[in-house]
Amino acid sequence: MSRPLSGPARWALIGLGWIAIGLAALGVLLPLLPTTPFLLVAAWAFGRSSERFHRWLQQNRWFGPLLNDWQRHGAIPRWAKVMAVTFMALALIGLIQRGILPVWAVALIGASLAAVSLWIITRPSGPKD
Repeated sequence: MSRPLSGPARWALIGLGWIAIGLAALGVLLPLLPTTPFLLVAAWAFGRSSERFHRWLQQNRWFGPLLNDWQRHGAIPRWAKVMAVTFMALALIGLIQRGILPVWAVALIGASLAAVSLWIITRPSGPKD
């Protein structure tokens, strides 16, 4: 961990860290909102502003293992990959069924989700991958 900041910058980073934690928690429930990037932002922000919050995040029973696997091995657990790709597919199917967007927009969203899914699938699932 780098040397923590002090003053207003420290409080701004603590606030950013908690906002990122909230978005990561929502990302667990919402299909198009990612979890890992927000955890990485929170880890960075807490690493620069609060040793206590940084340690809490790394030891958290829900986020800690995901964050530690990513930081140590660039790994996403297989269950998280399955959930992410499944929810992205379901979200795309929902968009198609509603028919509220033009075809080009659905195609662009579909291509983006396919690219993200491919990236997720190609990450290691653990230290041995």
